[in-house]
Amino acid sequence: MSDAAGPTGGPADVPAAAGATPAPAADPRRRRRILLLAGLALAVVVVDLVTKIIVVRTLTPGVSPRILGGLVYFSLLRNPGAAFSMATGMTWVLSLVVVAVIVFILRMARRLRSTAWAVCLGLVLGGAVGNLIDRIFRAPGFLRGHVVDFISVFGPDARYFPAFNVADSAITVGGIALVVTALFVTDIDGRPVRGGRTRGGSDPVAGRREGVDG
Repeated sequence: MSDAAGPTGGPADVPAAAGATPAPAADPRRRRRILLLAGLALAVVVVDLVTKIIVVRTLTPGVSPRILGGLVYFSLLRNPGAAFSMATGMTWVLSLVVVAVIVFILRMARRLRSTAWAVCLGLVLGGAVGNLIDRIFRAPGFLRGHVVDFISVFGPDARYFPAFNVADSAITVGGIALVVTALFVTDIDGRPVRGGRTRGGSDPVAGRREGVDG
């Protein structure tokens, strides 16, 4: 006995399996947020790279031009540590940590539907990549390169406060803004936050307690 023919003369269509769900359509909202994150990160990397190239070519160690009446000095410094000259002497370890942070942000981007989170993560990602470029390509070697810092406040040569660069600034601003956003503004998926729970949602712990008590 031959198979039943479908409308086109071929075998009849097999019904979808029970409980099967169609593949979700592409989420344009998430795609726009990812593009925002990537674009902002790229902008930070470009500005950081260009400023470092200019600084290395134009500034002389020990000579620090000042602006804003001496509030800010431009001093060419090489930093083997983390942002703001912390953890010096652990350059290769810090490089691996930065790589892990970059991978983590890229994985988080799959859930991204919040503009605020996209901006924060874009700043942190761009700053991390900017300093990682220094650690890969600058002396003394791969993953041990010293980061170029040049912004020194209150005095030259990081006399009163650790020197920093555009990437450090992006990481700091993005990190602080991310904490504030996560605590008081919105979740990464775009749901507003109020009092430690999502607006319009329920406290999952309280829900479980109510289910047990009821």
